[in-house]
Amino acid sequence: MNRLLKGTLLLTLLAALWGCTEEQQNRISRVGVSWLEGDYQVTYAVDGHTKSWQVIGGKVTSEAAKGYYYFWATDGGKRFYVQTPIDRTYIEELP
Repeated sequence: MNRLLKGTLLLTLLAALWGCTEEQQNRISRVGVSWLEGDYQVTYAVDGHTKSWQVIGGKVTSEAAKGYYYFWATDGGKRFYVQTPIDRTYIEELP
């Protein structure tokens, strides 16, 4: 009976995933997103030019499959959303 129940649950789960829309599948895939929470200096560097932001009491989110970091930065008391490529971005934890 236990084997039959497990098989039924597995088939139900597979059928539910098969019937998901693309948006629903994207939401499920975002479960694997990783993040750092705290205070950070995030620096984007390319061809000798750099741009830095501070993330204070926030999160730096990364999604390797898309190749970007996402975060809310603070500059002059204002907060704004930033997206930078992972391969050209450096993150340092602030003391």
